[in-house]
Amino acid sequence: MVPLVVFVGLIMQKSLVLLKPDCVERRLVGEIIGRFERKGLNIIAMKMVRVTPELSKQHYAEHVSKPFYPNLEEFITSSPIVAMVIEGLDVVRVIREMLGATNGLKAAPGTIRGDFSSSRQMNLVHASDSEESAAREVSLYFQASELCEYTPTLVGSFRAGDES
Repeated sequence: MVPLVVFVGLIMQKSLVLLKPDCVERRLVGEIIGRFERKGLNIIAMKMVRVTPELSKQHYAEHVSKPFYPNLEEFITSSPIVAMVIEGLDVVRVIREMLGATNGLKAAPGTIRGDFSSSRQMNLVHASDSEESAAREVSLYFQASELCEYTPTLVGSFRAGDES
């Protein structure tokens, strides 16, 4: 399990975020990273990688036997991705809300997928769906030594002192 970091009484969660091949190929990496940063989320690890068929099978283990899996594997291995570990308050929920619905055509305007995607599979970004998934997924893409945790100077502006 990925340990939680506590900043001045605030418990920070971690999530894996993958900027998928369509995001990289469309040159949207900076735009998407900027949205996470403007939200006040903390990128503590990042690298560009090529997902191998073996890594795809590990990452999407619950989907390997499903009929759509071959297309999913072909897509995720087609081009480099940018893998990140993002940390923040309630970060799993926050990131998933920022992404919007899985199908870009159903995602609300203002969300990443609502603004930039029109596909269910080519939907730009993967994000962990729970703390348990985050722990498993982070370990697939990063060694513990690659996580660069730090206290951002703006941590005092995350929440009012009387918020729980």
